[in-house]
Amino acid sequence: MANPRIPYRFSNEGPQLAAPKEGAILVHLVVNVEHWQFDASMPRTIITPPHGKETVPDVPNFSWVDYGMRAGLPRIINAIHSRGLPASTSFNAGVIQAYPRAAEAMHQAGWEFIGHGVHQKALNHAEGEEALIATSLDMIESFTGKRPKGWLSPGLRESLDTPDILKKLGVEYVFDWVVDDVPHWMHTKNGPLMSLPYNLEVNDSIIYAIEKHASDEMFQRLSNTLRLFKRECAIQPRVLSLGLHPHLIGVPHRFESFERMLDLLMATPEVCFVTGEKMAQWYSAQVPAPTH
Repeated sequence: MANPRIPYRFSNEGPQLAAPKEGAILVHLVVNVEHWQFDASMPRTIITPPHGKETVPDVPNFSWVDYGMRAGLPRIINAIHSRGLPASTSFNAGVIQAYPRAAEAMHQAGWEFIGHGVHQKALNHAEGEEALIATSLDMIESFTGKRPKGWLSPGLRESLDTPDILKKLGVEYVFDWVVDDVPHWMHTKNGPLMSLPYNLEVNDSIIYAIEKHASDEMFQRLSNTLRLFKRECAIQPRVLSLGLHPHLIGVPHRFESFERMLDLLMATPEVCFVTGEKMAQWYSAQVPAPTH
């Protein structure tokens, strides 16, 4: 079947969008900050278990992500903050208790908090999806003082009902549907929900954890993407979201490449940096939510 949530069209045949005055390539830095539970199976592994038999606790694979929370995340926060750039965190609410210093540091840096579940577990594997989403939003609101407007599902996995639930619970935009380089309005049972672009191709989880490329691959993909977007944004603005994880892009052998990525983006005149909220405001001001 065709996409049941977002009507099909060519990307260059949608509503003509006026670019923000700062630049026609809207760059969104999304740092995925997750709670992998020590007493559960790991969401992903860097090293397979002996004889192919999964173990709990899984010390080496837990340590992989725990290193990111201890060493990788402060590197990322410093690199972004020292350059004066905005960013968002796709945030497991369980981080508030498990890694309080991490939560505090991102809040102090002024990052936008995007709902990302409670722990790193796919929604389509979870019982009580609506309660879980509501709990995640409540926990973040209690911590930051602001209820999240955005949502990115763990692993981008949804159930058939997820968009309807998100809209019901007051979420305004979602990043799971990586179908275009511009935003769209989605159909839900409870009214329109905005879909904002995310990225599977310029995403350290895909590049390093799944495809297992060399350290500079993400920089090269970003460079190639920018060259094309610089041509295309003369006709229609483009959104370029970067999916980042502390245990992947935050390790020493990749971190220089990440800093080069930030510097390349800052040196590109067409680029402006946004959060999810700013992007949503930009789009909805020009393309109001449909009334039917």
